[in-house]
Amino acid sequence: MLGSEKRAACWGLESKEAGGQTDFVGSGASGRTNGAMHRGTGRTSGGCQRMMVLHSVLILFSFLGWALGYKQGDNVTLYVNKVGPYHNPQETYHYYTLPVCRPEKVHHKSLSLGEVLDGDRMAASLYYIRFRENVDKKTLCQLTLSEKQVDELREAIEELYYFEFVLDDIPIWGFVGYIEESGFLPHSHKVGLWTHLDFNIEYNGDSVIFANVSVKDVKPVPLEEGAGAAVGGVGVGGGSLTVTHTYSVHWFESSLPYSRRAERLRDYSFFPKTLEIHWLSIINSLVLVVLLLGFVIIILMRVLKNDFARYNVEEEGGCDDLDQGDNGWKIIHTDVFRFPPFKSLLCAVLGVGAQFLTLATAIILMALLGMFNVHRHGAINSAAIVLYALTSCVSGYVSCSFYTQINGQRWVWNIILTSSLFSAPLFFTWSVVNSVHWWSGSTQALPATTVLLLLGAWLLVGFPLTIIGGIVGKNRAGSFQAPCRTRNIPRQIPAQPWYKHTIVHMAIGGFLPFSAISVELYYIFATVWGREHYTLYGILLCVFAILLSVGACISVALTYFLLSGEDYQWWWRSVLSTGSTGIFIFVYSVFYYRNRSSMSGLVQSTEFFGYSLLTAMVFSLMLGSVSFWSSLAFIRYIYRSLKMD
Repeated sequence: MLGSEKRAACWGLESKEAGGQTDFVGSGASGRTNGAMHRGTGRTSGGCQRMMVLHSVLILFSFLGWALGYKQGDNVTLYVNKVGPYHNPQETYHYYTLPVCRPEKVHHKSLSLGEVLDGDRMAASLYYIRFRENVDKKTLCQLTLSEKQVDELREAIEELYYFEFVLDDIPIWGFVGYIEESGFLPHSHKVGLWTHLDFNIEYNGDSVIFANVSVKDVKPVPLEEGAGAAVGGVGVGGGSLTVTHTYSVHWFESSLPYSRRAERLRDYSFFPKTLEIHWLSIINSLVLVVLLLGFVIIILMRVLKNDFARYNVEEEGGCDDLDQGDNGWKIIHTDVFRFPPFKSLLCAVLGVGAQFLTLATAIILMALLGMFNVHRHGAINSAAIVLYALTSCVSGYVSCSFYTQINGQRWVWNIILTSSLFSAPLFFTWSVVNSVHWWSGSTQALPATTVLLLLGAWLLVGFPLTIIGGIVGKNRAGSFQAPCRTRNIPRQIPAQPWYKHTIVHMAIGGFLPFSAISVELYYIFATVWGREHYTLYGILLCVFAILLSVGACISVALTYFLLSGEDYQWWWRSVLSTGSTGIFIFVYSVFYYRNRSSMSGLVQSTEFFGYSLLTAMVFSLMLGSVSFWSSLAFIRYIYRSLKMD
């Protein structure tokens, strides 16, 4: 077995035993192995160097999707993973926290960082499965359950606990027990424990294609209050309950090739199916967005054309002539490029927004290239963490470069603010969520070594790259490209009507981009906060492009209306107008929690709302950055187009 103590020693890692959590776990080895060396025979010869080479080869094979192949009779390792309430996807516990069959010494499988973040805690089981060899009702173990253990099982079954096993990187789900409510008078409440599992495994040649578990034609063992009366085949005595766990294995040949086995798992429906092909909704949103963009662009261009024609008639008039006897955006040309307050914070927002824009684009492109699939547990989590650290240079470069252009002096403080603008709220939110998981004993609580690894990734990679990007941006920053000069004395801003106030612009600028992604947002939530496997990455790329386009166009339109009222304080307004989309996303998350899901409890609620706040913040930073640069490019364009001396 790959999770042996010898290999853990080679990697300098440590593994806890039994119902606890894996103290960390190296970098994702596949559960698949080849020959006697890999399939549970536990080779004891050879040094650490050979084990490290083998480990690297397995990672490469798993990443490229290559099948290693089994021979008939080879051991196929089945790992037990976690259990948890059916309706709370993020509330999971180690499988061995329940009174179930377990080996005397528990060995944990080496996991990738993404698997640990996903709450996986795979451990060796007592199930003995050989490739293409059927097994009929083999005894797994016999347990004598105390009254307390029976109550634990009853409580788990009443909360609809399901379990997850992993065989050859294929997740296998099933319910721990059976519950039946019937009648009103008299009311009947029955709770039963599944003590026999039928494993149905499909294969093609020397590869495992699919596996599931069923309890068809199996009677559950009733669990009476306080380990009550005896039931057939189950001994009861002295307040204890004796049960015998058995299992069967059935192999079926499949015509599906190994390269397409992800399709088989995707079509399996243990969990409720909510993701369907939603082309009609996407086309509907696309048409509405195109009409909206066309309307904004055409109207705006017509208005600007009239403005340019009217103000460029008399070319002999200088810049200052525009201030006489007119109003609108032309009259504030000497104030529109006046630098805003809180310059360092503004630049930090723009830098972190550019970083998340880069990260989101990279994740979607990697998904389109097939680098994430249902058999690579936590692959997106790992990729997001690595990309977040590597793209820190983008935030440092953008922030410090623009900060230097607008005459910022405290560039060191700007770099520190940029690096902590998102990481500080992330750390605080994670601390609260992780503490709740730790208190409840959930597998979602990260081990100490994993926390140190993530902290080290930020301290040794993310933060230094932010500094390097900031230094490069500061040295390469040119002058601020302003078509008009700025006067020393600011112009007084006239009173504005109610529909030009900041809160109104935030409502308009946030709602329209949100409406463009509202359909897809449901499917994303069902994936992140459910157990669905999202595969329509092409649609996601289209929706992402639509979101950015709508945000840019709405920002330009709102900025034009603001300048038309002789209000030149557009810098922060452009960020807040479209950045308010994050508020709408968080409000939608509350709606989803109450009306579209069955989640409940302190553990699940804390994680949902904590990370929903962070998601809203990411969208606000990303769209705020896009909105600002669009408005800046628009303002430079219109003032450069005026014929001024």
